Amino acid sequence: MAATQQYVYPDRDEIRIEAVLAALADPVRLDMVRQLADAESEISCSGFDVAVTKSTLTHHLRTLREAGIIMGRQQGTARYNSLRRNDLDELFPGLLQGVLAARR
Repeated sequence: MAATQQYVYPDRDEIRIEAVLAALADPVRLDMVRQLADAESEISCSGFDVAVTKSTLTHHLRTLREAGIIMGRQQGTARYNSLRRNDLDELFPGLLQGVLAARR
């Protein structure tokens, strides 16, 4: 497993489709992934527009990281998140594009 300070996420060859699909099945996490896909850069943990508590947001971010969908990094006191689009597209061609294009 690769790590950046406290962020632990699977290496590309460890990402499993079952974990990705399970993580994306939650509407809040799917919305977060859509926000990352639409963002021009990383999104800080406090920058997500979701109606959940801070602890619930932390849970969703951890789930997305552990599934291999996002990466996180620490910069000072801020935590930034980015979509692992290249890794997901390489492993599961068309999956992310299809999920993001699906009706809401």
